[in-house]
Amino acid sequence: MKIIAAITIIIFATAMKPVKKNRIVFFGDSITQMGIDKGGYIDRMNSMLHQRNLQSKYELIGAGVGGNKVYDLYLRMPEDVIDKKPNTVVIWVGVNDVWHKTSGTGTDHDKYEKFYIAIIKKLQQKKIKVVVTTPATIGEKSDGTNPQDADLDKYSDVIRRLATTYHCKLVDLRSVFINYEKIHNAQNKESGILTSDRVHLNETGNQLVAEEMMNAIAN
Repeated sequence: MKIIAAITIIIFATAMKPVKKNRIVFFGDSITQMGIDKGGYIDRMNSMLHQRNLQSKYELIGAGVGGNKVYDLYLRMPEDVIDKKPNTVVIWVGVNDVWHKTSGTGTDHDKYEKFYIAIIKKLQQKKIKVVVTTPATIGEKSDGTNPQDADLDKYSDVIRRLATTYHCKLVDLRSVFINYEKIHNAQNKESGILTSDRVHLNETGNQLVAEEMMNAIAN
C-alpha cells in the first residue's frame, strides 16, 4: 500500500508541475515594436494561442526598437534578448538598413550580412533556436516599381541563404507580401493594402504577418 501511495503522490506531483513555456523573443525594429500594441501581429498571435488553447505553452516577448538596423540589434542583443533566456528568437530586420540608404545612413549589403551572421552565431552558441525573416516591403506597388524593390530582393536573398547555411527556420515575408500584392493590389497603390505608410503594418498586414509567424513557431 505504501508503494502505491508513493506512486500516486509522484503522479500527482508530476501532473501539478507547471508546464515550462517556450519563450519566444521577437527581435526587430519599429514594426516589431508596434507588434505588441493592441491589434499588432504579436498581440494577434497571443489571441491565436488562446483560441488554440496553447497559451500555457508559449510566452511571446516583443523586443523591437524604432529605427533599428542590423548592427543596432547586434549591440543590444545581450540585454534585450539573451538576458531574457529565450528558447527561440525571431529576427526581423532589414527595412531600415535598405530604406535609410537614401539618406546615407543605411547598411551596405556586405555589412548587413556580416552583422546578421554574428547575431545568428551568438544566439546559436547559447543553444537558442533562430527564426529569420526577410524584410517585407517599402512601398506596395504590385508591378515591382517601388524604388527599393531591387535592394529588398537582394537583402532578402541574404536571409534565405543564411537560413539554409545556419539551419534556421525561414519566414519569407518578402515573398508573401509580393504574392499578396499581385492578387489584392490591382490598382498598384503605394500603401493601404498591407501597410499604412508603405512600411508599417495596417490591420490586414498585422493579421497576415501573425499567421505566417504562427506557422513558423507553432508547427
